Amino acid sequence: MSFKTILLLILAVALVAGGITFYLAGHEPGPLVHVYQPAAVGGGGITVEFTVDAIGTPLTRLDVALEQQGRVFPVFSLAAPGSARFTQETADRIRITQVVPASGLTGLRDGTARLTVTAVRSVLWGVRHAETVSAREVKVRTTPPVLSVVSTHHYVRLGGAEMIVYRVNPPDATSGVEVGDHFFPGFPAAGVNPARKDIDPSLRVSFFGLLYDQDLTTPIRLVARDVAGNSQSVDFDHKTLPSEFERRRVPIDDAFLQRVVPGILAGTPDLTLATGTPDERLQAFLTINSEVRRKNEDQIEKIAGETSPELLWHGTFQRMSRAQSEAVFADHRTYMYDDREVDQQVHLGADLASTRGAVITAANAGHILFSGFLGIYGNCVILDHGMGVQSLYAHLSTADVEAGDRVERGETIGHSGSTGLAGGDHLHFTMLLGGRPVNPIEWWDPHWIADRVQRKLVDAGLMDRSEIAAPPPAAKTAPARVKPKTAPKRQPPAPARRKR
Repeated sequence: MSFKTILLLILAVALVAGGITFYLAGHEPGPLVHVYQPAAVGGGGITVEFTVDAIGTPLTRLDVALEQQGRVFPVFSLAAPGSARFTQETADRIRITQVVPASGLTGLRDGTARLTVTAVRSVLWGVRHAETVSAREVKVRTTPPVLSVVSTHHYVRLGGAEMIVYRVNPPDATSGVEVGDHFFPGFPAAGVNPARKDIDPSLRVSFFGLLYDQDLTTPIRLVARDVAGNSQSVDFDHKTLPSEFERRRVPIDDAFLQRVVPGILAGTPDLTLATGTPDERLQAFLTINSEVRRKNEDQIEKIAGETSPELLWHGTFQRMSRAQSEAVFADHRTYMYDDREVDQQVHLGADLASTRGAVITAANAGHILFSGFLGIYGNCVILDHGMGVQSLYAHLSTADVEAGDRVERGETIGHSGSTGLAGGDHLHFTMLLGGRPVNPIEWWDPHWIADRVQRKLVDAGLMDRSEIAAPPPAAKTAPARVKPKTAPKRQPPAPARRKR
């Protein structure tokens, strides 16, 4: 075979190999694109966030645009990134965030639009390119939600609760009552009577409170925000009423600290504190009374977020029978040790005591959200009544229910005790709205329930008037309906003594 022939063969092989390489390069995948937001576009501009992975080669083009009815609204371009923020997540993947003002979206109309990301990377040393086009439909809403109040006569006492019935359009907007910097969500009114299918989908119910540490002049308004980020707020007719809270001194001594501190530390394994001397026990108590208390409040608020969207209760809430009131809601406590002030806290519940190990029953129907040891509250049960309303039972010697159990009004859920930060056998009871304590006295009052809740539901067509006159009878306080598979942690029993 001549040299010329060999040369021609080599050239032919090279051409074939080059052709195959060129062909395969044309079938290389384009950059990996993932769009995180927006899911919708509002009238106040949008934030676009997405990642691009160039798979080991340079990006040659990256453009983002909104398209609607033949019009194109540029959102981002790698050639002119402007104020976009870039975050290098890996060697090849970059996250890009671009804020587009409303002026850049002038002409968009309510309806749908198409968000398109076009990404191109270099392949075969720039001879070829691989392209990815990622597109998604997004809602366009340029007008804010519409709110209108249905119920009348809203009176909320400091530390107390209220309820409002209202409408929001569009119905998928997140809405509720804003009291200062606290938000109380609204729930679809269909949850009041799930069997009915004719309830207006825009109708909402919200239980809200003026918390004990807020001011009578705290702004209270309805608020709504839709999926496109449009927001609206409206004032509604309401009146705030004052409350007087008690102040008291609570003496503590080392015998009390020796009894309560070790039990709380045993049930709070992430907290390690020295308790060998009286001073160490006092310092441990101060940590528990402040830091653990705040942590427990955060835990309760998180637990309460699992509320049912349905109204699970009916009628007046049941107070512990034949119980003496030892402390009231929101009394300000100054703790005294060796005749000196060592701490101050606010007691956010009602303390009720009768006999040691007294039967504790559900104040109303609902399902158990929590049953177990909870720091300063000791053995504790949180019962959800739906639509953000819960009741809390603390310092129990035993809890005879488990999370997920359904209970009726008057059913046994446990027995009183002195676990947690308790000076003697009693029940600490409070009502919660979105995990925030409110005065339980109102919920024990049939007149308050009838006027603040049932009247409004009847007026809105969500409840029959006959349901107000004939609430279901309370269940008997016999043995508990459900026994837990595993008993909750509890402290050793202590002799009955006066609560501190």
